[in-house]
Amino acid sequence: MFVRYAVFYTPPPGPFAEFCAAWLGWNSRSGTRVPHPRIDGLDIQRLTETPRKYGFHGTLKAPFRLTGTASEAALADAVGSFARRTAPVTMDTLQLQLNHDFVALRPAGSTPNLNTFAKQVVTDLDGFRAPAPPEDLARRRALGLTPRQDYNLTTWGYPYVMEDFHFHLTLTGRLEPEVGQRVMDELETHINSVQPDPFVLDHITLMGQDSDGMFHEIHRYALTG
Repeated sequence: MFVRYAVFYTPPPGPFAEFCAAWLGWNSRSGTRVPHPRIDGLDIQRLTETPRKYGFHGTLKAPFRLTGTASEAALADAVGSFARRTAPVTMDTLQLQLNHDFVALRPAGSTPNLNTFAKQVVTDLDGFRAPAPPEDLARRRALGLTPRQDYNLTTWGYPYVMEDFHFHLTLTGRLEPEVGQRVMDELETHINSVQPDPFVLDHITLMGQDSDGMFHEIHRYALTG
């Protein structure tokens, strides 16, 4: 049993997944630490310390504890059932952006189909989620939430869902703007040469967090609806 579970987008095996896993220093598919690429002038170990434990991913259903009556096997069955009845989502290419003081890949253009898809992930699987403990609620609220985000937190266990959802694949922790721009400048060539274009979200991944805080791939499910 893992401590917490989540549903993420993770890329298929290949150059894109391999580079981004190395950038973060953690391959969630194999459950192993991997060496960072060498880029002059960047302390990648420090830049990626915060997001490393999650592996390279886009959050769909944020990490949660199971209810007392739920099991990992039942959750896996539910994720698989969701994937079988849900179609892939195609969007424009991803772009490196510095938003909220961290560097991430975000979709170019509007994403109404993706937003609807993410809402379905959150709502369809919420029966497996135990309520967040008070200390988790307090930690989130200390960051400063809007009334709508606070409602999301208490209702769905995470502030940034529904209208506040913005798909992104995180590449750094919080940075000063000038450092963030330097990171994007260095990453652009590496990322552009390996990332898919257009970007198709055609799998979802059930993840588990171990007792050391690291996330591991349990299973990837093809979207075949």
